Order: sequence, then C-alpha cells, then structure tokens
Amino acid sequence: MSPSSDITIASLRESLCSEDTHLPVRFRALFSLKHLAKHSEGPKALEAIDAIAAALSSPSALLKHELAYCLGQTGNLAAATSLRETLEDLQEDPMVRHEAAEALGALGDQESLDLLRRFRDREGESVAVKETCEIAIDRIEWENSAERKAEKLKQSDFASVDPAPPLPETEESVEQLGKTLMDTSKPLFLRYRAMFALRDLASPPSLPTAVPAVKALAEGFKDTSALFRHEIAFVFGQLSHPASIPALTDALSNPNEASMVRHEAAEALGSLGDEEGVEDTLKKFLDDPERVVRESVIVALDMAEYERSNTVEYALIPETTPASA
Repeated sequence: MSPSSDITIASLRESLCSEDTHLPVRFRALFSLKHLAKHSEGPKALEAIDAIAAALSSPSALLKHELAYCLGQTGNLAAATSLRETLEDLQEDPMVRHEAAEALGALGDQESLDLLRRFRDREGESVAVKETCEIAIDRIEWENSAERKAEKLKQSDFASVDPAPPLPETEESVEQLGKTLMDTSKPLFLRYRAMFALRDLASPPSLPTAVPAVKALAEGFKDTSALFRHEIAFVFGQLSHPASIPALTDALSNPNEASMVRHEAAEALGSLGDEEGVEDTLKKFLDDPERVVRESVIVALDMAEYERSNTVEYALIPETTPASA
C-alpha cells in the first residue's frame, strides 16, 4: 500500500477482492466503497472506484453485476472505462454486460454512445444486452435534451440513478401508467418511465395509490422481456412493499424463469426479510441449480438479518472511517 492510500479503502478493497471472503461481507464492502466513491472528492473517490473495478476479475457473475451497478451509481465518469471494457468483453456473462451498459447510461456518458449503439445493433447479441443499450442510449440523450430541462419531475424517495426517470408529474392515474407499462408498441424507455412513476406512487406504503401501483407493477412479470421482468423485481426490492411478496415468490419459484429475474426476485425478498414466511421461502433455494440464484439467496438472507437488526445502513465500513463518511 502506497503512503497516499486510504487505509479504509485499502481494507474494503481487500475484503471485496478476496474469493475467500464470505459473499455477504464482500457485498457490504462494495456498498461501503460505492458510498465513499460517491461522497468523496479527488484521489479518494478515484481510489474507491479503482477498488470496485479491481473485483471485476471475480468468477461470480452476481458480484460482477453488482460491481457494474455500483460503478454507475457513483456519478463519476472515471468509472466509465472499466464499464466499457466489461460491455466489450464477449466472454463475460450477459447479465454483467447488461449491467455495464445500464451503468454507462446512469453515468450519462455521452462518449459511450457509439459503443452502446454498436452493441444495440450487433448481430447475435444477447437480447438483454441489446435492450439495455437501447434504454441507456435513450437515457443519455434525454439527459442532455431540451425536453429534460422543460420537465417537472417529482422528487423521488429513492436516491438511485435509475435506467429511466419517472414520467413527469401529471394527472396520469395508476391505471393509465399501468397501460403504458404493458404497451409493447411503445419504446422501452417510455415503458420504464411508467415503471418508475408507478414505483414513486407506491412510496411511502401509506399512500392510497401504493397497493394499486404494486399490483400494476406485478403485471410486468407477464412481459416477454427478461430484462423488463428483472427491472420489475428490482423496483420491488426498492419498495419493500409486502403486497409484492406473492409475485416475487412466484418469480423466484419458477425454474423456467430467467436467472437474472430469479436472482433479482430473491434479493427483493431479502429486503422484505422481516415479513412472515419470507426467510423460509428463501431458504428453499439455497441449493438451486443456478449459481447466481444460490448466491443471491445467500445475500438476501443476510439482508433479511439486517432488516431485523435495525442497522442504519446495509454496509460494512471499518471503524477507521470517519463518522461522517
């Protein structure tokens, strides 16, 4: 370790990159590094980003997909180089490559537009990667458009940078948004905007629109796109609304469902781990044939334990970290 290295980041990097470290501990280290990358400045932020990217050599597709997601959430264009390399690696798991493309969209990286167009149009490309590139292109173009400046967006309860912004605050009802969500004649980007508008109508859970919005979102599991279904599960993980448990359980329990959807359903159930029966459901899949599902269940059960502990943040920041970090 060089004299200028941050002790906390070096410690977190060691935990994240070690294949001998228990997977939930690696995830907690990752979320800590994401926090430091997003809220630090200068060399410290770059060091945290580099620490996250260093783990992209792991054999775990689940971990690598989460690494790509976190790099996109940093808001720092320094993360783009590793993400582009991941998207271009045709030997990489499509779930990881899709997440890299989505992360480039989250960064609003205009320099990646040509690359994203290339993989959107590439013959023989994974459908999930093609669809993600399409949405990422639309998001980057929207971010830099006059339309973006004119829109009045409702303040969301969620701090995440999403694949698409919610539709502007309008008089549209849950029913109308649900129709847009499921209208396959519309661009995916628009349907995603309806998805995130419905999410915001389901938070906080006391809103009169919450349960109807959750039910409208659950219809998304009927869509033919695995990418779309996986995003519905991700949104349910953000909401942690008990009304989503039946739909998430069905998705996880379906052996014919795409692993990227089942894994996201497992993690979403982890966020609901204090609800009756959820832990028992998750434990049934600890020996699932799909590695990404097995690993997601391990992480989800750890999340469930955290939900019961009332810990402020699901992360593992060593005591050397300042209290404000």
